[in-house]
Amino acid sequence: MSELPDLSNEERSRYAWQMWTPDIGEEGQQRLKASSVLVSRLGGVGGTVAYYLAAAGVGKLVLAHAGNVKPSDLNRQLLMTTNWLGNSRIESAARRLKELNPHTEIVPVAENISEENAEHLVSQVDMVVDAAPLFSERFAMNAACVRYRKPLIESAMYDFSAQLTTILPGTTPCLSCIYPDDPANWKREFPVFGAVSGTVASLAAVEVIKLITGVGSPLTGQMLWMNLRDMDIRKLPIERRSDCPICASTDS
Repeated sequence: MSELPDLSNEERSRYAWQMWTPDIGEEGQQRLKASSVLVSRLGGVGGTVAYYLAAAGVGKLVLAHAGNVKPSDLNRQLLMTTNWLGNSRIESAARRLKELNPHTEIVPVAENISEENAEHLVSQVDMVVDAAPLFSERFAMNAACVRYRKPLIESAMYDFSAQLTTILPGTTPCLSCIYPDDPANWKREFPVFGAVSGTVASLAAVEVIKLITGVGSPLTGQMLWMNLRDMDIRKLPIERRSDCPICASTDS
């Protein structure tokens, strides 16, 4: 980011309290305004990530999610509303985010991530948040992020458990290092409370903010693992695989 955008007086007023954060200030807020993030998808995790990034003043959000709003979405998907049942999820998300912050550019993509569109979407942003339920989508984003050297925040949850790590291609393990194969027991539909998905989503949003502003240390080379039934929270080391077919040939 060689030249940072100016902030309007309205933006200074909107973000005043977070600009009081040590090491953020006006320059940190300008960095947020200059940044772009891809979020896939906009369920309990991704939708909450997008909401907090828009609230924080990230300049551009590219959002990928197909399908229409269903009743079963509403226990956790904060960008979906009852009066929008049966209508496009991505339109609901874009509408809600623009109501929250008209200063954030919203680029709605009514598709789920796939091998066909991953590179196109990843190439146009600074970093990616992966909240997709299927590993085929996750692997496609991971490969594109490694190719374009884009940071990838990996976030997932199941029941009362959640996990999070930040991938810096060429430096940290990529997703394929951690999961060489599509997990056989992973299911498309699973038990979820919105409070659990929102917990890991909030932490993922913090990782994005840290990477953009340069504040603190990102969660790299470690997997944050949480069992919220017992409030058992740990950081577990993860390592790059020298034979990883996706990232082994990359080097920082």
